[in-house]
Amino acid sequence: MLGDPSQVGSGAGTGQSVLTFSDADAAASDAAAAFWNWSRTRPDERRDLLAAMAASLGKSRADLREVAAAEIGAAPKWIDFNIRLAQQTLLEAGNLLPLLEDKIVDDPVHGTRSIQRRQPVGVVLGFAAWNAPIALSVRAVAAPLVCGNTVVFKASEHCPETHSMVIDILRGAGLPNGVASVVTNTPEESTEVARRLITYPAIRRINFTGSTRAGRIVAEIAASQLKRCLLELSGKAPLIVTNTADLDAAVSAAALGAFFNQGQICMSTERIIVFPEIADEFVARLVKRTEALRAADPKTSDAPLGRLINANAADRVRDLIDEAVSKGAKLLTGGEIDGAVMQPAVVDRVSSNMRLYHEESFGPVASVLRVQDTDEAISIANDTEFGLSAAVFGADIDRCMEIADRLETGVCQINGPTVYDDAAMPFGGMKASGYGRFGGPASIDEFTELRWIAQHKTGVQARSDDLLT
Repeated sequence: MLGDPSQVGSGAGTGQSVLTFSDADAAASDAAAAFWNWSRTRPDERRDLLAAMAASLGKSRADLREVAAAEIGAAPKWIDFNIRLAQQTLLEAGNLLPLLEDKIVDDPVHGTRSIQRRQPVGVVLGFAAWNAPIALSVRAVAAPLVCGNTVVFKASEHCPETHSMVIDILRGAGLPNGVASVVTNTPEESTEVARRLITYPAIRRINFTGSTRAGRIVAEIAASQLKRCLLELSGKAPLIVTNTADLDAAVSAAALGAFFNQGQICMSTERIIVFPEIADEFVARLVKRTEALRAADPKTSDAPLGRLINANAADRVRDLIDEAVSKGAKLLTGGEIDGAVMQPAVVDRVSSNMRLYHEESFGPVASVLRVQDTDEAISIANDTEFGLSAAVFGADIDRCMEIADRLETGVCQINGPTVYDDAAMPFGGMKASGYGRFGGPASIDEFTELRWIAQHKTGVQARSDDLLT
């Protein structure tokens, strides 16, 4: 079943549960009917509309904060970050329009003119996880729309109101009827509704952001239909702190990466790999920084950290910590839970015999691993099935670049946090973190068909009948 913390659902724009497949079919059918007119809108009209969408999101900040706090326990600063990134995503998508222009290649020898044309694919099905509800839902629709496609967006059953509100805000900026629709479902309906939409004939491309487990299911269904999909999945991001690193900067990045949104980000810093010369000092500073942070339910507090998605998630993260401690790790601070609220924790001396080393915690845990040299640091950083984000800290940029080149991740930051995104840059993972790229020119390839149309001049190229004589 697809119903887990990465999942999504159906029922056209109402936020209500789908009772029959006809609701999902209607959303796809409406998108298909709207495609012809939308695909032929002028590029400047699409760009201006995306800019209007960005402005509308900013005006809806208070409402988005309220509904996201209620549904997923998101703190205000996280929602504000989501809105800023979503706005950047919409504006950067508008900047891609020149890349959609035809490329002309003339061949005077054979008398042909070749046109390389980027053509919209049709209806795109987008999935987004609950943890970054505004940024991820906007990312799922922005590039497809600017490329001239229509979109059916499956909202997460964990935040149907937030996702539905986002799509309604975008539509309210002037999007024509049928160009973008949102559907919701209960966890029990998730797999079958997803299957229904992926296999619907009018759906031509799929983009999915969520867990690797659920992404495999989406990919398998799409493959059975020979439909291309873009997958951005789970992560286990390493942050390598070399012996020449600015420790204050590294500690700040580690705290942001491990604790922002309670560690519920695919790019979250899951393993902090430190060199022996600076390990003790780094850990001491990280503990001090962590103890200055507090988590609380955002409905009743303005604490910088909110709650986890539910109490079961908090219990799971605490189990990972306890199992690590039972095998020799040291819990230096934090880890207390009160329902779905968990205080940020620092766990030192994590090793490969612990679940915390291997599993994506998706919680506010800074796991510290001590290594002897660069080769060991790289080996541990790559010792995971995932490969989404990474970071390296050090004063020697050439050395940091050498380390970055050896890391098996789609994204790497030098002297910056693992939690960092830029809508103009290609974003995606390697290995079990998925394939394909959101952002920048890569989005054009994901959401268009590249066609070759050749114009032949009569009498210059060999006539077809000459080849038969």
